[in-house]
Amino acid sequence: MFSSFRRSFSSTVSKLDTLALIESAGSKIAPGSLSTITAASQIGKPITAVVVGSGGESIVEEVSKIAGIEKVLQVKGPQYDHYLAEELAPLFKEMLSTDKYTHFLTANSSIGKSFLPRVGALIDSQPVSDIIKIEDESTFVRPIYAGNALATVKSTESIILGSIRSSAFEATQPSDNSAAIEQYNAVEAQNRTEFVSEDLSTSDRPELGTASKIIAGGRGLKNKEVFDKLVNPLAEKLNAAIGASRAAVDSGFCDNSLQIGQTGNIVAPDLYIAVGISGAIQHLAGMKDSKTIVAINKDPDAPIFNVADFGLVADLEEAIPELTEKL
Repeated sequence: MFSSFRRSFSSTVSKLDTLALIESAGSKIAPGSLSTITAASQIGKPITAVVVGSGGESIVEEVSKIAGIEKVLQVKGPQYDHYLAEELAPLFKEMLSTDKYTHFLTANSSIGKSFLPRVGALIDSQPVSDIIKIEDESTFVRPIYAGNALATVKSTESIILGSIRSSAFEATQPSDNSAAIEQYNAVEAQNRTEFVSEDLSTSDRPELGTASKIIAGGRGLKNKEVFDKLVNPLAEKLNAAIGASRAAVDSGFCDNSLQIGQTGNIVAPDLYIAVGISGAIQHLAGMKDSKTIVAINKDPDAPIFNVADFGLVADLEEAIPELTEKL
């Protein structure tokens, strides 16, 4: 189904452990970080987890009980609370200069995408991004060309930096063991960037990136009123997360945090219902690994039907309320 090719970088691997960043949202471990630990365990080396920020105490004990982790480094300091890349990069540069680590992994989240290239520049190492499979400690598989091809990349850097696509790895589970917890001093970054504020949208629905069921709406829903009227009741009946195509987001139907696709969230739920989504290649790149794909669209020639397990050609304003009522 996919084409592949090989590419290599430079240097040699010879040090000891795998270092992994644990992100948190409030007092909870980010699901993507649990997938990162699963990926790190496949490298086959001891794993040292890093927890940063002034609120780390709320999760550091929980992190120490994650299967596969042998040590937890806690770095306290309010400068790390919002994961500013300008603060994180100097910290990880110092950690990686201690000759203790062969690998440094992070989730391919907005945080990972922000700071990992900076770390690579500081230590002169080419990062391998969006890893979906680990062949061995230096060989990785990652998608390219909007997911239409898979590249097998062999890195020979002395320290391998990688970001992990969360949907490609199961989240690791707690264990009976408890890893050692050590304090690590904050690093003076001489940072001139200041965090000002954030405006977070909250929802009682499952988190989009890790939800087992997703209802996604597209441009075929016409406007925000129709989007809310059709998608919200169906998602509520199924206890599903809500997503959207880029066209729907750009048209103002919903918040841009719900965008699924090459430039949005990458998801792989058990059930993905695409409502009024034509199926542009950029959108397919973000959801084609879903286990069961259901497409509902009035256009029988919509590309989304080429990847759907079940397809319904129907008027959305008739089909969706009927489906919701029957559920």
